[in-house]
Amino acid sequence: MSLITVLFIAVGLGVDAFSVAIGIGAANHKKSWTPVLRLAASFGLFQFLMPIIGWLAGLIVVEMIASFDHWIAFGLLALVGGKMIWEGFEKEHDEEKDDQTRGWPLLVLSIATSIDALAVGFSFSVLKSQILLPAIIIGIVCFLMTVIGMIFGKVLARIFGKKVEIFGGLVLISIGIKIMMDHMA
Repeated sequence: MSLITVLFIAVGLGVDAFSVAIGIGAANHKKSWTPVLRLAASFGLFQFLMPIIGWLAGLIVVEMIASFDHWIAFGLLALVGGKMIWEGFEKEHDEEKDDQTRGWPLLVLSIATSIDALAVGFSFSVLKSQILLPAIIIGIVCFLMTVIGMIFGKVLARIFGKKVEIFGGLVLISIGIKIMMDHMA
């Protein structure tokens, strides 16, 4: 898979973390670096680990599904992208004012924002693509997007809001379509 494709996937996956970081950044009136780095490190780590876990799971079943693996990759990316688009059109809920960058809330948010990366890792496996470099890129991009989202949370929430999730979903669906076209050519 090309580096450009991996970067687009990374940005698409990072949009959930970015959106959450905007909400947390907008709700967090204390703009010290500690919560920013804590959230970014946790999100980045989970976005790095989940594709590897998905890739390893895919290795187990890859031989059984080799003839239709591109359909699975497309389906997973389309499902995840569609979910993100759907969530982008939902009404925004008020964020809690508690510190979401500590304890259970941080763990739950880290898992929730990286579940999509698990499916992407599985897709990489069925396509017989390497995972370590893409996982590193995905983790770093997520880290950076989280930092940016937290720092500019108030401004970005006012300007973009939920539209950022719609863009991320469209990127993932586009990657799925590209995979289908590559395999059908």
